[in-house]
Amino acid sequence: MPKTIVVLPAYNAAKTLKQTVADIPEGWADEIILVDDFSNDETFQLAQELGLTTIRHQKNLGYGGNQKTCYQTALDHGADIVIMLHPDYQYDPKLIKYFVEFIRDGYFDVMLGSRIRSRKEALAGGMPRYKYIFNRLLSLLENIVTGHNLSEWHTGMRAYHRKVLEKIDFHSFSDDFVFDSQMMFAMVKNEFKIGDIPVPVRYFHEASSINLKRSIEYGLGTVWEAIKFIFKK
Repeated sequence: MPKTIVVLPAYNAAKTLKQTVADIPEGWADEIILVDDFSNDETFQLAQELGLTTIRHQKNLGYGGNQKTCYQTALDHGADIVIMLHPDYQYDPKLIKYFVEFIRDGYFDVMLGSRIRSRKEALAGGMPRYKYIFNRLLSLLENIVTGHNLSEWHTGMRAYHRKVLEKIDFHSFSDDFVFDSQMMFAMVKNEFKIGDIPVPVRYFHEASSINLKRSIEYGLGTVWEAIKFIFKK
């Protein structure tokens, strides 16, 4: 079995961390690494109590900066497959085993968890209507630009084969939310095989979520990444 490491980019996740970790299926994660991005709650202490490999930033580096530490640490610890999972319980950890199998068996280099199967289901799961619209429009743009047909480009549950993270210079990307889009375009550019499977939509009060202003900034940043991809291509 390939060594599988789950990484949790955490910020103020104390209310949902225990539930998230408890639902990671036994036997499918050789190590769980939590990177605390200078939270102001008990995230770091709780992660230590749960026996996780825990790293704490000495200042807030941002969502992208957090992922950089997650991925580099997982590589340093010898991971063959790296699962990125938000510790806010918005994504179902029990599905990890399917992500691992698709990569382990050589079907894909990257797996995405798609929350978009139907508008009704997404909205019923609590996804704000404006986020659903932004998600659909941006994913459509990105599919057209790249020639892919992925149902969601903006998921917070992703799995990578080691070679993807070794090939892509993710340290050169933004420390902000647009990091995710930069990763996606880099994977397409390097012709890695990307697959996706459906995951439930779970929005609730304790789950982290960026506001409208930050969503617009992220959307504009993603459009700019698409434009740069076109011209580089």
